[in-house]
Amino acid sequence: MEDEFEIRNQQNFFDFKGFLIKILSYWPLFLICLAIAFYIAHYINVRKQTVYRISNMITVKDDQNPFFTSNTSLTFNWGGTTDKVQTAEILLKSRSHNEEVVRELKYYIEYLRQGEYHLEDVYGKTPFSVDINTNKTQLINKTLKVVFVSGDRFELSIEFNGGDGVLQDYKTDMDTTLSLPKQNVSSQYALGDPINLPYLNFKLQPTAIKAKEGEEYYIRFNQFDNAVNRYNSVSIEQTPRGSSILSLNMVGTNKKRLVDYLNTSVRLLSESQLERKNLFATKTIQFIDSSLAAKTTELQNVQDELNSFRDQNKSVGISGDETSLITKITDLDLQKQNIEQQLQNYSSLQTYLRTHQNYATDFPAPSIAGIGEGIISQGVASLVELSEERNRLKYTAKPGNPVFSDLDRRIDAIKNVILENIQSSQDLMSERLNDIRRNIANAESQMRTLPKEQQELLSIQRRYSVSESTYGVFMEKRNEAGIIKAANVSDIQVIDSAKDTGGGAIGPNTNTNYVMAAIAGSIVPFVFVFLLVFFDNKIGNPDEIKNLSRIPILGTIGKSTLSTNLIVLKQPKSAIAEAFRGLRSSLQFIYRNNNITGAKTVMVTSSVSGEGKTFCSINLATVFALSERKTVLVGLDLRKPKIFDDFALPNEVGVVDYLVGRNDLEEIIQKTEIPHLDVILAGEIPPNPSELLMSEQMDKLMRDLKEEYDYIILDTPPVGLVSDSMELQSYADATLYILRQNFTNKGMLQFVNEKYRKGEIGNISFVLNCFRMKGKYGYGYGYGYGGYGKAYHEEDDSGLKNRINKFFGKLGRK
Repeated sequence: MEDEFEIRNQQNFFDFKGFLIKILSYWPLFLICLAIAFYIAHYINVRKQTVYRISNMITVKDDQNPFFTSNTSLTFNWGGTTDKVQTAEILLKSRSHNEEVVRELKYYIEYLRQGEYHLEDVYGKTPFSVDINTNKTQLINKTLKVVFVSGDRFELSIEFNGGDGVLQDYKTDMDTTLSLPKQNVSSQYALGDPINLPYLNFKLQPTAIKAKEGEEYYIRFNQFDNAVNRYNSVSIEQTPRGSSILSLNMVGTNKKRLVDYLNTSVRLLSESQLERKNLFATKTIQFIDSSLAAKTTELQNVQDELNSFRDQNKSVGISGDETSLITKITDLDLQKQNIEQQLQNYSSLQTYLRTHQNYATDFPAPSIAGIGEGIISQGVASLVELSEERNRLKYTAKPGNPVFSDLDRRIDAIKNVILENIQSSQDLMSERLNDIRRNIANAESQMRTLPKEQQELLSIQRRYSVSESTYGVFMEKRNEAGIIKAANVSDIQVIDSAKDTGGGAIGPNTNTNYVMAAIAGSIVPFVFVFLLVFFDNKIGNPDEIKNLSRIPILGTIGKSTLSTNLIVLKQPKSAIAEAFRGLRSSLQFIYRNNNITGAKTVMVTSSVSGEGKTFCSINLATVFALSERKTVLVGLDLRKPKIFDDFALPNEVGVVDYLVGRNDLEEIIQKTEIPHLDVILAGEIPPNPSELLMSEQMDKLMRDLKEEYDYIILDTPPVGLVSDSMELQSYADATLYILRQNFTNKGMLQFVNEKYRKGEIGNISFVLNCFRMKGKYGYGYGYGYGGYGKAYHEEDDSGLKNRINKFFGKLGRK
């Protein structure tokens, strides 16, 4: 028994079908919210400026000078392009580089024009450009209005309210303050005229765009650092990843400004890179020039000394043997000088290897000092290659990866081999240098056997030959360095420069805003309806009743729009009247199923007052009477009688008078206008209604009524308020428990379920009263006949909803 009437937990039950129907019933709210949301989205969209993306593409190459040879190289970089690409990315994003670009383009100046909703950036679209005097300060963060009074004259006006203004020196980026005027300033100028004010110093130079009379523009000088901050958003991508090709992207509202910024940024980077690339050659030329000046002086002095000696000693000459000797000594001196230079460069390379850890960049070239040993050059190349590989792995491999240990081991091994070869070469050259020095000493000893005048002449001639040879070497290097510098090209090459091709718009994404509006406009009413349903504890539809109770639903009764409860009598062809006829048929089935013969008794009750219990009692009695069955409606709600109002009968005598013995049965029965229907009113309200209904006189009343009538309808008090109805259960063959849509509390069903489970109420069925179908879908409990039922029912054609439905119904039939 307990399992049969076990009811689902109300809190765990959610009626999705009812929820959907509830949503459909609130379609005006959805429509209003969507309209508001779309209006807000439209308001935002029309006020947003179009955002563009402009890009350019460059490549970073290791363009070696075609004039570089093993004898002419002035620099050496085995690191390839990897480091250069990374350096280019860092430089392009650096603040110092962006400051240089902003200063070059004067992007601290804004050109504005009033648009439909806001000030628009019209850089590159104005009939003038600002030629600022950077030697003087400018008033910043103040809007200047320019109104053209003719094609070449304009009026400059500034709104002032006193106080202090900020002046900036765009050379030093230093700010100062100045007291501003308390009244507005306005003056006329011609294009090209200098504007010299205590707080403004610039000219408006004409451009190719012609000004029109009445056109208005605005100028604003911004703080330099703030202007730079606006342009730190350049996006740099390697395409494909890991290559030397870089794509620069910027977004903004003015395409001309973006194009100029990207192209200028690349141009300045290229110029800076070429300048750094030429730096070694430039310094080399400067060193050679200074050395040449000294050597020129030295050579000139030696030559003067030689000429002077010859003038004073015309008789002193040099024979063939002596000429051979001086040539031999000069060659030995040059060999000695060359070997000493090589030893010095070996020592520099040795020091570099021992004091540096990263060999991927700026490695000194072996060819600088004429180190032509292939094993050393190959070792240096391998060392730089491994060092470069290690640098690349720092961006992909995690610290502590065994690959780093392996690379470090290989680098150390190659470095040790190079150092050993350097030491070996140094030893060989030292021995050779000693041999040369011995040969020089022998040659000098031969010179000392000559007469003193010849010795002096040979010494001067020797110094002159060495100086002349050294001067020739410096001149050769000077020419080589000049050729290299002239032939140098930047490693930054432009593939695609930034250009306004007519497209590039990426925002605002108005479709996204409308989609968000549709979502927001739907969510708000959806949540509202969900909360209504979630916190609604009233009976809404038959499905909820079936989920909350096992007691069957015998029928549903629609909502009446009449002022009287006599619906079946006044509108016998209405849907409500048909619902009561269906209720009558269902009761007949119950009686047959329970083998109940003779007079039948129906008790009508409810949870609380106001659920339509009396309304259902009256109309149920009416349908039985209209079927020509003797029917009596007994008003047993002794505390709150109502039936007399609907039948316009005096409530002078009734059940109370019979139960107390004041009147007989015939005296309390009253006829109605409905054939075969009698009523017994409640009478005056007694002080003890429960005791009267439990009396033996009540038993006698029911026995007498069953002998005289076919159907007895008992209108009883609500079971949720008083216990009177429970005392009348023994007289009822069937009990109708009235529930009202959106009125009866769901918790009351638990009370009824408990009474039914304990057997205190028997043969009970639910009737859902005042039921209204929501939306397109309804419930067919008693009167939801759809299109087929309309032919049998009288419909109320009044009201906008019915007229609309009727109109669309006609369209559908066409």
